[in-house]
Amino acid sequence: MELELSVDRSSPVPLYFQLSQQLEAAIEHGALTPGSLLGNEIELAARLGLSRPTVRQAIQSLVDKGLLVRRRGVGTQVVHSQVKRPLELSSLYDDLESAGQRPATSVLVNTMVPASAEVAAALGVPEGSDVHRIERLRLAHGEPMAHLCNFLPPGLLDLDTEQLEATGLYRLMRAAGITLHSARQTIGARAATAAEADRLAENEGAPLLTMQRVTFDDTGRAVEYGTHTYRPSRYSFEFQLLVRS
Repeated sequence: MELELSVDRSSPVPLYFQLSQQLEAAIEHGALTPGSLLGNEIELAARLGLSRPTVRQAIQSLVDKGLLVRRRGVGTQVVHSQVKRPLELSSLYDDLESAGQRPATSVLVNTMVPASAEVAAALGVPEGSDVHRIERLRLAHGEPMAHLCNFLPPGLLDLDTEQLEATGLYRLMRAAGITLHSARQTIGARAATAAEADRLAENEGAPLLTMQRVTFDDTGRAVEYGTHTYRPSRYSFEFQLLVRS
């Protein structure tokens, strides 16, 4: 199916940006699926009556975002849409599914460890007491998206590795009768260490999104403390800001 693309020359919005926005929307809404080829620059330019540099600039902006990739001998190919995560109490697994991605999980660590001062303060348990630590690599379309490290109080639920690889942590918690009620969350950014770069298929020193979250159940008990890193080319957080009256 040929995409319906058009540009408005009377608009103050630059032509390349109009085109890039339409292509990005087509990727996000599934009209351009991962692996599909984009028409070459000459064809797009002729079809829309645009110059080749304008089309090239539009495509390059999506290459820079990680939505398209130029492959020698193949052409410009759709990689996948970036996941835009709303700031609500949801799991990455659920967000990937709702975005039409194919989430997969590799469990790297699933064990009991002594609580550090940071973890103890977050979960409200004594420092040095046993807590459950799980580390997972979350993938979509076979590519790493995020490294997830979570700590849970002991005895909260059975954290079976096979189940953790089959579904999301919050789904397992809800299935165990835990009512997730609220969370305290901090979002930041920093450079990737060598180990993180290797894990997430990035270059050492590349920027990574970070997120720390303490989740509480309906009794006010801390049930999970997570410290996660994300690839910004594949992932972003979406805010809705309201004016206080």
